[in-house]
Amino acid sequence: MTSPPRPWAGRLLALLCILLSAFNLRTAVTSLTPLLDSLGRTFGFGSTMTGAFGMVPTAAFAAFAVLTPAIMRRIGLERTGLLAMLLAASGLLGRSLADTTGALLAGSIVALAGMGIGNVAVPPLVKRYFADRVGALSALYITVLQMGTMLPALAAVPLAQAAGWRVSLGVWSLLAAAAAVSWLALMRQQRSRSRTQAAALGEGTVENLPASPIVTAGRAWRSPLAWGLGVMFGMTSLVTYAMFTWLPKLLADAGASQAFGGTMTALFAALGLLGALLIPGWAARVRNPFVLVAACALANLVAFAGLWWAPMRWPLLWVVLLGVGGSTFPLALTLINLRTRTPAGSAALSGFTQSLGYSLSCAGPLLFGLLHALSGGWSWSFGFFVLCTGALLAGAWQACRPRMLEDQWH
Repeated sequence: MTSPPRPWAGRLLALLCILLSAFNLRTAVTSLTPLLDSLGRTFGFGSTMTGAFGMVPTAAFAAFAVLTPAIMRRIGLERTGLLAMLLAASGLLGRSLADTTGALLAGSIVALAGMGIGNVAVPPLVKRYFADRVGALSALYITVLQMGTMLPALAAVPLAQAAGWRVSLGVWSLLAAAAAVSWLALMRQQRSRSRTQAAALGEGTVENLPASPIVTAGRAWRSPLAWGLGVMFGMTSLVTYAMFTWLPKLLADAGASQAFGGTMTALFAALGLLGALLIPGWAARVRNPFVLVAACALANLVAFAGLWWAPMRWPLLWVVLLGVGGSTFPLALTLINLRTRTPAGSAALSGFTQSLGYSLSCAGPLLFGLLHALSGGWSWSFGFFVLCTGALLAGAWQACRPRMLEDQWH
């Protein structure tokens, strides 16, 4: 009698690497934003620098999304994952030791460089190790990513009050270090297997065997699918990072406490779990998920109106709708693998989508704050968000159509 199939056999360590890395892809962002007001008093910076701190994540993600495909071609997927987590751990630890605004910013940039590399590397890693379970693994890793977004936001203020802001910022470096260790373990396991297989074939020990096939960048920029997905991803990220930066202040201006602002930011992040759990599997079963994007856009528009006109009347409702509207984020990440056939195609689409998307979104927090300063209120800022929602729908119309990137390379 044949034994039942073991779908996870030989892949559990790779799964651990992917999930630990996914958890560490946003900790540098949401562990900082709830503390920006108090850090501004400590270091002596104001709203302009607050907006700059809000812009740095998307700027770093955009820059390293451009560079990561070349890094993957040079050193392979697994070593790229290791590099991402080493940078994240060192940057998170470094900024917790900062004694100037410049040092705080420098540590953030190093950490976000690692996270930007990890953003691009994780989808092709899923494609490489779990091509037979893209929907399930996308749901799992995006859920973990959302947990890594939510927990630092929820813990930032209580940790700072209990142990100081340095501990609140630095504790997350331990999890990034754990992810780096897991990548080292996976590469050691693969080298051991390569030597065993080579010896069995009578070929001796194979040194420096690459852990994964060479990833090619392709010509994603020629594809309407890639441009549409990049715009969809970019507008989603713009709204998300602007809200991570400004939601606590917006609520504080309406009379809420700092702790309430941190809690609402954590709730905003937590609602991403709902989309992460439901969207990837659903998207894998339908030909064209544009109807979901339209529903998310509507939820966002209602949330914008509520936060603009009556932020403290039903703040829970506005934040819930805002979180539901962000479900286009897990959809965009899932489409990277659903609209490609190979890890090479996934790497090309991941790099292009995230470089374009984060380039479009990087000025979002700064523009949102600048429009607030110019208007003396939030009307111009939310009017800007309405325009971004229109762009999101236009991009999603191209991204959601059922076709493959590789078919558009020629």
